[in-house]
Amino acid sequence: MTPCVAGVEGGHDPPMSDYTIIGLREVEDAAPGFGFDETMESRFATRPLGGSIVGLALETIKPGKRVPFGHRHSNQEEVYVVVRGGGRVKIEDEVHDVRQWDAIRVGPGTTRNFEAGPDGLEILAFGAPVSVGNDSELLPGWWSD
Repeated sequence: MTPCVAGVEGGHDPPMSDYTIIGLREVEDAAPGFGFDETMESRFATRPLGGSIVGLALETIKPGKRVPFGHRHSNQEEVYVVVRGGGRVKIEDEVHDVRQWDAIRVGPGTTRNFEAGPDGLEILAFGAPVSVGNDSELLPGWWSD
């Protein structure tokens, strides 16, 4: 893709715009590599986008399935937007119903994850700041009945 060039007056070289456009469904699904392909798809788009401040992921949870772990970040705040379907989110010890176009903000250090309803659940996850290393802690078996 060719970047846009914005004109500048005064004889200076025009700056190059900095952007990336990708198809989120074209980003590799990381879930099979972790053994979660029966439950979900996880497409982590931060690197393909060239992101350095905000992270982005497209997560699809299959109908009636639950993400098999809780997770939290030591430094990253995340916002999840339900773009299709519905289900539930567990945040620490509280469980909340979620539906299309709900937005859920979760601060650093707070454990969370999702469960899909009968129509599945598709969410966009935005996080900032992007960590140099992995500041995510996975907690298997965290969400139990």
